[in-house]
Amino acid sequence: MSGKRGYDDPCGVARALGAVGERWALLVVRELLLGPKRFTDLSRGLPGMSQNVLSQRLRELEQAGIVRRRRLGPPAGTGVYELSGFGSQLEPVLLAMARWGSRIPAASTAGLSVDALILALKTTFDPDAAGGLRARYQLRIGDDRFQAEIADGRFQVARGETADADAALDADAGTLRGLVFGGRPLADAVRDGDLRVEGDLHVVALFVSCFSRPTPVWPPIARSAGPPG
Repeated sequence: MSGKRGYDDPCGVARALGAVGERWALLVVRELLLGPKRFTDLSRGLPGMSQNVLSQRLRELEQAGIVRRRRLGPPAGTGVYELSGFGSQLEPVLLAMARWGSRIPAASTAGLSVDALILALKTTFDPDAAGGLRARYQLRIGDDRFQAEIADGRFQVARGETADADAALDADAGTLRGLVFGGRPLADAVRDGDLRVEGDLHVVALFVSCFSRPTPVWPPIARSAGPPG
């Protein structure tokens, strides 16, 4: 961690920021929450970040014990980055930040990365909207695969395939985001070929309805009244 400027403050918040407060660091952690990734996959999920900066942040996170490198066995035989046990403890922190930040009006028109979209689903899941729904889903978002389950008022999702899904959704991240958060009708996405569904379409419609749109904070920045007169 040499060369980084600290806060000279023993508070736990300051110490946490010393480990993950550099620009892009927490977004690298976000991209690893759902499992290990190759460097190229990390770079794809963070298109605004140069590969040099990504390499630097990964080194810093490794030195802090938050990220570790591992080589996959055959036939893959490639190196991946993953969160350590210590790094995985950041998940509830990031989920809380995502819930808080989702109420700030977005200034960017860029699309969400696949992992950022899955994080958005986790932070906006509404148990009341889900009601008594019990269903398993396969989410195919580009080249990424996720298995998801809604049951007992809980939403669980992990990277990987499932053989016993009640329905499978195949779409890009923008389409899924539009369906869940943009109010795009399911039938329109299917008709236009942007969404391909296997299984019960009604179960898919129930899935889309289980996530709430955050209520924006307005005004986003509170201003003081200023001096009288």
